Amino acid sequence: MRAHLARVDAVIVQAVIAGALSFSHLHDLAEAAGQGGWKAWAYPVSVDLLLVAAWRRMREAQRAGHQAGGPRLWFLVALAASLGANVATAGLLDLDDVPASLRVVVAGWPAVAFFGGTLLAHTPRTPKEPVAPAPSQAAPVVDEPDREALPVVDAPDRDALSPRPTEPAPDEPPAVHSTEPPPVPTVALPPALVDRVQALAEEHRATTGQAADPDVVRVRLGLPPSMTPSVAAHL
Repeated sequence: MRAHLARVDAVIVQAVIAGALSFSHLHDLAEAAGQGGWKAWAYPVSVDLLLVAAWRRMREAQRAGHQAGGPRLWFLVALAASLGANVATAGLLDLDDVPASLRVVVAGWPAVAFFGGTLLAHTPRTPKEPVAPAPSQAAPVVDEPDREALPVVDAPDRDALSPRPTEPAPDEPPAVHSTEPPPVPTVALPPALVDRVQALAEEHRATTGQAADPDVVRVRLGLPPSMTPSVAAHL
């Protein structure tokens, strides 16, 4: 924590010293160019504020994914004005005899700074909107019910449920063979198995919106194929 505070303090001290020196150089140049009184103090504020505002708008535009050409242009203009004033006061320019061209530049700076600040103030600051994913055309996947969570019903004895052939009485005439298959007798199911059949049918209808197939229900219960009519009778 102390190391972090020490780094922050060093940065703040360095920024204050650099800002004070740049402020003083801009003030001296503006005063030498004929801008006396409070106007000489306003020039450094105008240059530094335009520099900071242009830098912030440029960074915001870059983070949002927008073009930053306008803010970058005004940042370079303010940087050239600040850097030129600092270099000019390093003994390369006689402040007692400032050229007329420099006087014109200093006198025209307020109009340039006002125009640049107005453009930066009206620069849109909308963040980049995330692109919504395209809706999937695939059919929705319906999770199948957990078979382990459902109660397990023991399958009845197949031998007990299978129909036993009956022998014809001796006095009955011989049966006439028909081309149609004989009807499969329906075997009564235990109450617990009936409840299980109806529960599976309701589950299938709620999941798919269609009636359950007797063969599918029979397979899930582990019953023999001969029990299909009995299962269908309770669907």
